[in-house]
Amino acid sequence: MSWNAEPAWTDEVPWDPDELAPPPDDEWVPPVDDAQSGAARTTGQQRSAGSAGASSGVVAADRRAAAPARFASAAEALHTVFGYDSFRGEQSEIIAQVAGGGDAVVLMPTGGGKSLCYQIPSLLREGTGIVVSPLIALMHDQVDALVRNGVRAAYLNSSQQSHERAEVERAYLAGELDLLYVAPERLGNEATKRFLAQGTIALFAIDEAHCVAQWGHDFRPDYLALSELAERWPDVPRIALTATATEATHREITERLSLGGAEHFVSSFDRPNIQYRIDSKLEVRKQLLEFIRSEGRDAAGNPVAGIVYALSRASTEKIAAYLAEHGVNAMPYHAGLDASVRRRTQERFLREEGVVVVATIAFGMGIDKPDVRFVAHVDLPKSVEGYYQETGRAGRDGAPATAWLAYGLQDVVQQRRMIDESPGDLAHRRRLAQHLDAMLALCETVQCRRQNLLGYFGQPSQPCGNCDTCLEPPASWDGTVPAQKLMSTIVRLQRERRQKFGAGHLVDILRGKETPRVRQYGHDALATWGIGQDLSDQQWRGVVRQLLAQGLLATHGEYGTLTVTDAAADVLSGKRVVKLRTEPERVSRSRSTRAATAAADLEPAQAELFEQLRSWRAGEAKEQGVPAYIVFGDATLRAVAVAKPASLADLDGITGIGAKKREAYGEALLSVVASA
Repeated sequence: MSWNAEPAWTDEVPWDPDELAPPPDDEWVPPVDDAQSGAARTTGQQRSAGSAGASSGVVAADRRAAAPARFASAAEALHTVFGYDSFRGEQSEIIAQVAGGGDAVVLMPTGGGKSLCYQIPSLLREGTGIVVSPLIALMHDQVDALVRNGVRAAYLNSSQQSHERAEVERAYLAGELDLLYVAPERLGNEATKRFLAQGTIALFAIDEAHCVAQWGHDFRPDYLALSELAERWPDVPRIALTATATEATHREITERLSLGGAEHFVSSFDRPNIQYRIDSKLEVRKQLLEFIRSEGRDAAGNPVAGIVYALSRASTEKIAAYLAEHGVNAMPYHAGLDASVRRRTQERFLREEGVVVVATIAFGMGIDKPDVRFVAHVDLPKSVEGYYQETGRAGRDGAPATAWLAYGLQDVVQQRRMIDESPGDLAHRRRLAQHLDAMLALCETVQCRRQNLLGYFGQPSQPCGNCDTCLEPPASWDGTVPAQKLMSTIVRLQRERRQKFGAGHLVDILRGKETPRVRQYGHDALATWGIGQDLSDQQWRGVVRQLLAQGLLATHGEYGTLTVTDAAADVLSGKRVVKLRTEPERVSRSRSTRAATAAADLEPAQAELFEQLRSWRAGEAKEQGVPAYIVFGDATLRAVAVAKPASLADLDGITGIGAKKREAYGEALLSVVASA
């Protein structure tokens, strides 16, 4: 069997307490250790297995019970417990390493089957596997799934009543558990370690191990204390696992968790079922709604599950409300909401169909939902690691999924400002800037996005054929002259008048707009006044954004004023050519109170043909088992409805129809048009 396992801009500022604060603290306290009250730890005296004040089962320390090995081989455990006949990738080798008593560092993409790499060794070794899990919700989900598969699993955390914790403690000390999940905060507690020492430990599994990286996107200080496990239990194998790690993070995991002697297993980071798409941010709420309406349904027309990420709490609530007003089953999620509200939202997301959660990065780590069909970002992630981790929550079942990101100039300006104002030394700010530069490179590339993404993690690859830049290669143009015009304006203002301005005012100067601010400063007298009227406002903002991404411009201060960098000298002198992506036209605003449909601006006959084309596309998508947009997007079908092509040659030049699609679908398209 095969398987897949304040100021007005506050709402938009990508800076949120959620990213700094860990998930709700786990306040579980282990039972009182006799050693703390003067009793010798190894005298054979009986200990309470209950919580403070509770007196559950009692186990003598010198007659320590241990969960016996459940299976003779990994293959037997895989088939009997999980119902699969074969392992994937390096799972078999990883399991053999840990089951044999060796340490391992595992880098494996989300959905690759990381959990089996420690669950099965726990079933093959004597004792209980201790799993360090960063989120209470993740513990619950994994334990529920294991118990349903016949594994004796449990967790200890603050969500339990005292009698529930006492029963788990008793079971652990009695050798009745195969796996026990605890939070890193608790494992750093001396009393917790003394409690665990009273039982027999089969292994330690450190999940989401990238949280130990101090300059990573998910740093959790409590992970640093896990290095002590090697000293305290030198004979107990340890396995550290993550889905996200650059070469530097990989090294940091190894060093900080004292895994220098471990075997390393690095799987491909590629998630071929995920289509990566990045659009220019214009009217992001409308863009998001259009995206969900066109692609947030399955082949049968039913809404699918998705996650939308925003970088502020206020944005999550406003976007969720906007989507709900327009018929999307959307709910907000962030750390500022009451714990019971967050819990209900997560339960609905996991158990109901078609739920969309609009969340900060506080949501999603370890979410074991296989059929999330899309992950959308309405703000620019701070790093490629964070982007990869979050988009990886889509398509865990291996079926087609989409990662969609809206990205604009203001994202760049705000992120640069936040880096400048961030706490920490210069080295820290440089690391943040490097993370942002890599993210901008991914957004602005005209090459395959997947190649760029995998290359960031040190994995070479070929063009994927399933990202936006592969399916519809972006046009590029020589932006050298516009770049020189903009840079010249910036330099003149600074040298002649000692003034600095943000992108909006600079574009007004170039476009020759007579605004109050232009008149106030007399900028209509500048030599560059009005020399950029050949480009629209939106095109100029695209020029600014791309020059920032290429390191030719820099932003400064609270207002994001622009300056040229040293690298701009070659552009101004004509020694360097500046290639830029072609900017899409701004979507016209609909004055209707309800959302505009894709056919709203078509003539009646065109709209009818458009709907017939959509119906044909739905049949093709269902037959092929792919989302409708894989066949053709709405924009392409609208263009066909307007053009009414009569031959294959007429299809050439219509947006979204390349040679391969023309060959595959051309005759069928022409047939639909002819029958209209």
